[in-house]
Amino acid sequence: MLDGKVVIVTGAGRGIGRDIALMMASHGGRVIVNDLGGSAEGDGADAVPAEDVVSEIKANGGVAIANFGNVASPADARGMYEQAMDVFGAIDVVVNNAGILRDAIFHKMSEVQWDAVIDVHLKGSFNVAKAVAPQFRSQESGCFVNFTSTSGLIGNYGQANYSAAKMGIVGLSKSIALDMSRFNVRSNCIAPFAWSRLIGTIPASTEAEKARVERIKEMTPAKIAPLCVALAAPDCDVTGQIFCIRNNEIFLMSQPRPIRSVHRGEGWTPESVRDHAIPALKQDFYDLDRSGDIFTWDPI
Repeated sequence: MLDGKVVIVTGAGRGIGRDIALMMASHGGRVIVNDLGGSAEGDGADAVPAEDVVSEIKANGGVAIANFGNVASPADARGMYEQAMDVFGAIDVVVNNAGILRDAIFHKMSEVQWDAVIDVHLKGSFNVAKAVAPQFRSQESGCFVNFTSTSGLIGNYGQANYSAAKMGIVGLSKSIALDMSRFNVRSNCIAPFAWSRLIGTIPASTEAEKARVERIKEMTPAKIAPLCVALAAPDCDVTGQIFCIRNNEIFLMSQPRPIRSVHRGEGWTPESVRDHAIPALKQDFYDLDRSGDIFTWDPI
């Protein structure tokens, strides 16, 4: 499906990114395996994770090179693009997967925790996409696969920074799809359910939360990769969509659209909004759901 195509996968040293890189390579892609090698909180650096994935790809007969750049750095993002062009002479696919977690209840969240997560997830996705976009435009082809989360799409406790970043990525991905469609460039989002070291940091204090974590452990990162490869294939024409994967299930997620309206010919006052608009709209208000409140059934 990807014979000879050049693919950058960020955060590919472990977890979901690793399995995406492996499957991209097994389907003919030439892969730049990017991973800073930091902790789940984004601290430190280690070349071993990326190098190990490259070695595994090569051992299976694939083609790959390692990249140790930090997606939060525009210069490092530019370096990923330049490496692809220098080594392979092309770039066809970008998978923006790199991420960290610094969870905290909102009123206890520090500016440092906020900035770190926004920088890696949202700014990092922008940095890598921006570095590659001019090339995609000039060659009139290319594909972005961006990673969002149901923590943003639906909600979760203690993840204001992560949720905001992941919803920002949805807006970024849709904007790329709109702005670059004239150049045959596609951009989609995936919200994955999969056990990884990041998910492993989520607190589980109640029996219900512990049971949910155990269910997530059944969903391996390898389950995410097939959709990524399919979206990256040159004969795929899908763009501007949001998908969710949970074990063997693939969901197409909704996007915000008007669902109910009220009108008052003479205009609104604060009192008429209170007495008319809000009661009329209230039946369609959303509850304070978390991801687990919506996906209540066991993974299939």
